[in-house]
Amino acid sequence: MSSDLLRNVRERRSVRNFLHKEIPGDALRDILESAMWAPSAHNAQPWRFVVITGPDEKKRLAEAMANEWRKDLTSDGILPEDCERLIKYSIERFTHAPILIVASIVMEEMHRYRDERRQQVEHTMATQSLAAAIQNMLLAAHSKGLGSCWFCAPLFCQDAVRKVLGIPCNIEPQALITVGYPSEQPVPPPRKPLKEIVSKDRRGEHS
Repeated sequence: MSSDLLRNVRERRSVRNFLHKEIPGDALRDILESAMWAPSAHNAQPWRFVVITGPDEKKRLAEAMANEWRKDLTSDGILPEDCERLIKYSIERFTHAPILIVASIVMEEMHRYRDERRQQVEHTMATQSLAAAIQNMLLAAHSKGLGSCWFCAPLFCQDAVRKVLGIPCNIEPQALITVGYPSEQPVPPPRKPLKEIVSKDRRGEHS
């Protein structure tokens, strides 16, 4: 792995606060094109992206997701004042980001099976493919001096996201990525050592 790529991987951070600074169109295009080159199951490329830059559109989406989250928080027994504080922060976080990218999957070009088990595996494969595309986007953004953050909020309110964006029911919103010039420098969180996450097959060893 080249030193530049390794540095990019290690230095990328989840950025949640951004400057009020416009992002060049060619930078956004490069970020989106980086997603195209991610590996995907069967090369189906089952990803779809919606880019949102207008303040009104961002607000509508943020409020729609927040309203659904309010229902979940209430059912979890969160106190009303705490609930509203969380909701307010959520709306501000998404409306203040210069760019929102909603990432979704489509299953049309994935394999089809009659049994539910294998079909569910295909769905998981599509989701894994999208995750690879998102990681490409995050690294591309960082390489251009931009910050980004990957949120899974759309998973909890897919119908609300579809309604706001006017996308058909065959498109499944999976994630929301915020992008902008960072106004913060997050401290790198600790990582588990390799010995805790990697195991070796010892069956071939001799005593």
